[in-house]
Amino acid sequence: MPQHNLAREPNDELSLEMPSARRTAGLLGRALTLRCPNCGGGPTREHWLRMRPACGSCGMPIERGEPDYFIGSMMFNLILSEGLFLVLLVGGVIASWPDIAWTALEIATPLGMIAAPILL
Repeated sequence: MPQHNLAREPNDELSLEMPSARRTAGLLGRALTLRCPNCGGGPTREHWLRMRPACGSCGMPIERGEPDYFIGSMMFNLILSEGLFLVLLVGGVIASWPDIAWTALEIATPLGMIAAPILL
């Protein structure tokens, strides 16, 4: 499959224009397939839970060099997953009102709270 170069030109980072739909789709595709954001190659991971220090193809550093960088992404993941789970839980209670299956909620709630951050 041909690799399209979606890397920015040196002066592009100073531009305030919105990125094109093609560039946005390409970068999202790379993120979803766990590929390098610079070249689209890989590998970028040693295994599922550990990233390589640099891309296996182009050598671009993957880590930002800031030890606490991923705390923000973990916080965003937790807030998103628990917020999504809360919306689904309240929606389930409203949909089954007035005969709410409390036993099912007692089982599903902890399982959903554990599964949501892992799946997202």
